[in-house]
Amino acid sequence: MKAIIVGCGYVGSAVARLWHHQGLGVTATTTTPVRISVLEAIADSVIQLQGNDAEGFKTALQGQNILLLSVGAQARTPEGYRLAYLETAQTLAKILPDVPEVQQIIYTGSYALYGDQQGAIVDETTPVTPVNENGQILHQTEQVLLGMMPESPKVCILRLGGIYGPGRELLKIWGRAAGATRAGDGSEPTNWVHLDDIVGAIEFVRQHQLSGIYNLVDDSQLTLRELTDNVYEQHNLPKIIWDTSKPSDRPYSVRVSNQKIRQAGYQFIHPQLLV
Repeated sequence: MKAIIVGCGYVGSAVARLWHHQGLGVTATTTTPVRISVLEAIADSVIQLQGNDAEGFKTALQGQNILLLSVGAQARTPEGYRLAYLETAQTLAKILPDVPEVQQIIYTGSYALYGDQQGAIVDETTPVTPVNENGQILHQTEQVLLGMMPESPKVCILRLGGIYGPGRELLKIWGRAAGATRAGDGSEPTNWVHLDDIVGAIEFVRQHQLSGIYNLVDDSQLTLRELTDNVYEQHNLPKIIWDTSKPSDRPYSVRVSNQKIRQAGYQFIHPQLLV
């Protein structure tokens, strides 16, 4: 069994380590030449590849059975998102008929597609309402990938919550906001998932050949105030001062259900936030 990981950043590298340890033949790709030497330690081969390089993509996919698409935009602009996500998916859709050995595609997307649902609970059947152009591009990317079915290969989309874990601890994410004043009252729900569970869920999807869309968030669903208060209390830092005279500047408020992937049989390693 051979697997190619397109986008070996925080998530992709962690999956590469697991699959390489398990004995899968792992090919890692990167758009950054300086990453090649790092990735050579956790993969059987490393390729520098841009997502819109159709010929390079076709060559890289030869002999591969599994494709993990775990890309990230180098710039958080519509142009950056379009290049990293949508153009990669469009290139993939174009060349896949020429590489029938690819039987499974796993894509790590984002729960941000649900937009502002006024704190309501959403599941995978809820219509998405992206709040900006980047979100619209992510939605278009999903549509391109899902459009490859029902023919081979199987496509599974994991809509990830906010990502945290080693090197990306909640303290590192929220530490700079300690003692600061923020608009709103902090009542918006949060949706997070630990790196261990992203890797675990990707492996679960691979083993069980899941297809379709699955939310991947833990059970916590703390409000932003509860989350930050817990982090600051744990580390003896001053809490955020909430300015309730101003509306929150967060672009979405939604509670994401993880019941579908739980019902499929996945058991979370970290069902609650680690602060």
